[in-house]
Amino acid sequence: MDYHKIITIEPGKRGGKPCIRGLRITVYDVLDYLASGMTVGEILHDFPDLTEEDIKACLAFAADRERKLMTVPS
Repeated sequence: MDYHKIITIEPGKRGGKPCIRGLRITVYDVLDYLASGMTVGEILHDFPDLTEEDIKACLAFAADRERKLMTVPS
């Protein structure tokens, strides 16, 4: 998934954290909700401005960031 058109970073918004489509909802917020056990449906109900595509973009963004982390040899 190409998340680049969905995930935005603006220095003056939410401290420059990655947000969804310029909204004040961060990628971290969505990932935290999912990690706490909320379903996609519950998140969409609580945040009607979000779409299922936005949530998938958050997951793709996190996966891409994880893939780019440098690993330390043991």
